Amino acid sequence: MNSSTILVSSPTVDVEYHMGPVLTSAIEVYMIWYGRWDIAQQGIIKDFVESISVTGNNKPSVQQWWTTVELYGDQTGANISASVHIAGEHQDNYSQGKSLTRLSIQQVIKSSLLENHGTLPVNAKGGVYMVFTADNVMMQDFCRAVCGFHYFTFPALVGYTLPYAWVGNSGQLCPQTCAYPFAVPTFMTSVLPLKSPNDNIGVDGMVSVIGHELAEIASNPLINAWYAGQNSIAPNEIADLCEGIYGPGAGGSYPGSILQDSAGASYNVNGVNGRHFLVQWLWNPSLKACSGSSTT
Repeated sequence: MNSSTILVSSPTVDVEYHMGPVLTSAIEVYMIWYGRWDIAQQGIIKDFVESISVTGNNKPSVQQWWTTVELYGDQTGANISASVHIAGEHQDNYSQGKSLTRLSIQQVIKSSLLENHGTLPVNAKGGVYMVFTADNVMMQDFCRAVCGFHYFTFPALVGYTLPYAWVGNSGQLCPQTCAYPFAVPTFMTSVLPLKSPNDNIGVDGMVSVIGHELAEIASNPLINAWYAGQNSIAPNEIADLCEGIYGPGAGGSYPGSILQDSAGASYNVNGVNGRHFLVQWLWNPSLKACSGSSTT
């Protein structure tokens, strides 16, 4: 069984190391639930994140998928950590309203910290703060240009430099854009949507974006580590290079050869609690190709 299957090899793509830090310490994920979330929705996302470090799941597994991220290291020779766990959660009941910007999201993170009457500690070594917005919350550029993004907080705003990500639930706002391939744009008349593995198009769509952003935070937390090209303002990172690729043979509107469960739902990795997920592949620096967990 080969956990990394080459999809498209491209020697012309040059992902370079720009000498910045990567997350070599145990990665502790702090989840900020912004807006209205139910336990079932949260459970899908939490099971995915906790699956990253679990080795006993059926193959192909989320843990196998993360081994591609572990190939990246820093100038000391240390590689990205194999340990990813949920370290805390915080509920925010629309403190910044239902229309957010890239700056107001940092206010959300600031208010989540213990020192600001929140519930989360400050963890500048291995801490990743992930803001998940509910399906009635709009983010700047959401649905048009982004389904998620990562950056770092500004000390002038938050008091610390903390790697963070935002991912939105597109289930009500734009599933055809950000929950693809579980929903498809109307102009793609010949393409049928796939059945989502956890019966929630918006949240199942989020899972792949969460994986995308976690992989890029780990390998480029301060936007000065691993990416392709010379544009540090909008770098091509290790997940950007493989968007839309979920299995062998992917291309165009075809996500690749992926698995189906007994109910006809599509997935490519197994996780904890019997979960199935569909996550995009990642750029493998050794193979110079997109790769991911595979049963072949």
